[in-house]
Amino acid sequence: MSLLSLSNINKSFLTEDIETHALSNINLEIAQGEYVSLSGPSGCGKSTLLSILGLLDTATSGQYLFNGQDVTGFSRDKRAQIRCYDIGFVFQSFNLISSLTISENIMLPLTYQNGVSKSLMQSKVDEVLERVGMQHRANHYPSQLSGGQQQRVAVARALVNDPKIIFADEPTGNLDSQNAEKVMALFDQLHRDGSTICMVTHDPRSAQMAQRQVSILDGTLVNDVMLHSVEKVPA
Repeated sequence: MSLLSLSNINKSFLTEDIETHALSNINLEIAQGEYVSLSGPSGCGKSTLLSILGLLDTATSGQYLFNGQDVTGFSRDKRAQIRCYDIGFVFQSFNLISSLTISENIMLPLTYQNGVSKSLMQSKVDEVLERVGMQHRANHYPSQLSGGQQQRVAVARALVNDPKIIFADEPTGNLDSQNAEKVMALFDQLHRDGSTICMVTHDPRSAQMAQRQVSILDGTLVNDVMLHSVEKVPA
């Protein structure tokens, strides 16, 4: 069974009596454990598609199944609940809170979950900090970290709730080439460890590092290619 399944998804925006079709008849499935890149030129609709997949936005028409559940008509609160428990996000601009330490930033998603003790929260934070190699920066603040380090922290925050899928929107867009390579290597390792990842990127090199590349042009899927198989780390 697919983790995500989109059927005939359309998205339109109405501004000043002008209707813009951002997405047209999108059919897409992502299986548990896949690493998929959504690539295409600026303005092609890939970020709009990611917003729908991540339940940050809703389609104008079509059906969306998330983990076998039809989430098409879910309310804003119900979508927020799924995001809280089942989805991790990594953004281009890191979106870390400057007044919180690295540890506190990573813990934040867990504070919205019910019944999670402070000790369990800290244990989860310690675990994901170690996974991204940032445990030595736990008590620092975002301003004390480089861009590459901040993005690794953002990845740790996305992992802390044990999500069913990680959505990454241009995760290397604000990084130099050296730090971009390190972040992409981290995504590759997370995938080998079993994470499901869906990444938006306009960078052809980043797109090619995924297991599967879905290309978008003018709001339509134009190509869906399996690039390579990946050996997973045994459980």
